[in-house]
Amino acid sequence: MISIIILGAGRSTSSLIEYLATHSDHNKWTLTVVDIDKETIHRKCDRYSNVNGVADDLRKSDILEKWISSGDVIVSMLPAFMHPIVAAACLKYDKHMVTASYAGSEMKSLDSLAKEKDLIFMNECGVDPGIDHMSTMEIIERLRDDNSEILSYESFTGGILAPESAKTLWNYKFTWNPRNVVLAGAGSAVKFIQEGLYKFIPYNKLFRRTEFIKIPGYGRFEGYANRDSLKYISEYGLNGIPTMYRGTLRRPGFCRAWDVFVKLGATDDSYEMDNVLGMTHRSFINCFLAYHKTDSVELKLMHYLQIPQDSEIMNMLNDINILSDEKVGLERGTPAQILQHMLEKKWTMGKGDVDMLVMWHRIYFKKDNTKYRLESSMVVKGKTIEDTAMAFTVGLPVGIATRLVALDKIKSRGVLLPMRKELYQPILKELSEWGIRFDERVTEVES
Repeated sequence: MISIIILGAGRSTSSLIEYLATHSDHNKWTLTVVDIDKETIHRKCDRYSNVNGVADDLRKSDILEKWISSGDVIVSMLPAFMHPIVAAACLKYDKHMVTASYAGSEMKSLDSLAKEKDLIFMNECGVDPGIDHMSTMEIIERLRDDNSEILSYESFTGGILAPESAKTLWNYKFTWNPRNVVLAGAGSAVKFIQEGLYKFIPYNKLFRRTEFIKIPGYGRFEGYANRDSLKYISEYGLNGIPTMYRGTLRRPGFCRAWDVFVKLGATDDSYEMDNVLGMTHRSFINCFLAYHKTDSVELKLMHYLQIPQDSEIMNMLNDINILSDEKVGLERGTPAQILQHMLEKKWTMGKGDVDMLVMWHRIYFKKDNTKYRLESSMVVKGKTIEDTAMAFTVGLPVGIATRLVALDKIKSRGVLLPMRKELYQPILKELSEWGIRFDERVTEVES
């Protein structure tokens, strides 16, 4: 019998565990979930009689290797920095590996070694990255089979609050890793190509260079560019395409307000601040503003960033208590860590909140000298603060990919991304059966 070991039981594993525990093929494998948190293990595993939940510290290399050596397919749901460590151990013990995370250069460098050992290291098979790749390749290959020429590609994804959730001026709460939200766009080049021109956006301008998008039935969104859209030109087989642009979706107004934190330096993660224990929310913001004997923090902030007194931005900052005298409640931290802690007080999803995952593609193509615009959108809503859309759309495709690997349904070997038909076709088909599907619209446009 095949042994599947899931390393980590974080937010996105509920759907993954459920899928593998209840699928009609579940009697073909044993399933073990390992995480350091006993309460999480019990909550997510005890309901299934065929799931072995174990509390163990995977940060210790000997324990990590013990579990990897005992399985046949290793599913790493650990923090991204641990994936290369897991991959190295999988090479050592000849184990297949599946993960939802981006395949970095360190992971990709293992391709030839994985092939030599007849192993699959499946990466980027969650939602973004993952479903975005799979749905994109399904469209691209379908258009090519129809002798169409692809002229441009744009794609945006975002996790936000569903409209029926409690209203906030930001229309947002954390539906995924808060740290990734706070550090979005920082620390690396943001680059894409538009109408044949290469574009580079510095971090301090990222949230003021946005695109507006309308999705039928769900209204307007705004999107900001992801870090590197260019690397997917070759992955998607779109060499020579004049427009390649990938980004993140929020509701209108979010980016302009978030830009306040960027401009202040409150998202900096490169140094620790002093006197954090005595800080209030208000004094944290004041740390980044010039000294003035009489002017209030609000006046200094508005003057420094040229924010009109009646701007909605000030209302949005007050909506999250960012200028209050509430204690921060940390002993130490970088500006980014302190900001994250402050925001979690207001942006942690509560009872009655429902998240929503939105994905949108726009592809221009030409067929028989006629130009067309194809728009494809997917919207998935969560059910509860535990059973979220984000967790569902990450965990389920990982589960399907894991099943395909375990049953030897994938013939390719090496470090894989789900751009091949043998991968995306069965995964998309099964996702549609679970209600994760795209609404597509094609319109003729003037050349």
